[in-house]
Amino acid sequence: VQLQASGGGLAQPGGSLRLSCAASGSIISISTMGWYRQAPGKQRELVAAISKGGYTDYADSVRGRFTISRDNANVYLQMHSLKSEDTNVYYCHVYTITRHDYWGQGTQVTVSS
Repeated sequence: VQLQASGGGLAQPGGSLRLSCAASGSIISISTMGWYRQAPGKQRELVAAISKGGYTDYADSVRGRFTISRDNANVYLQMHSLKSEDTNVYYCHVYTITRHDYWGQGTQVTVSS
């Protein structure tokens, strides 16, 4: 499975951004899709995930502000009410029914006035 993420950039506090990730290859094997983020010197953390059946999970810090969705081989992260602490590199992730993890290249999100 190959993942191509896009949509990062600069936003002002309180603003919005939408991340997209397109999967290709063995997409039939994809189970859960999600987004993680990692700040320099810190561990990668789950932001949001969505199962094949549409069940969603969010980090407490983004619940109510971010919305994850998926269609076919794409996963999206709509981010509203952005805060400076949302500044991070965001990574698209998929987990397959064959128990493999795949990561996309990171996309930088910067929240600053």
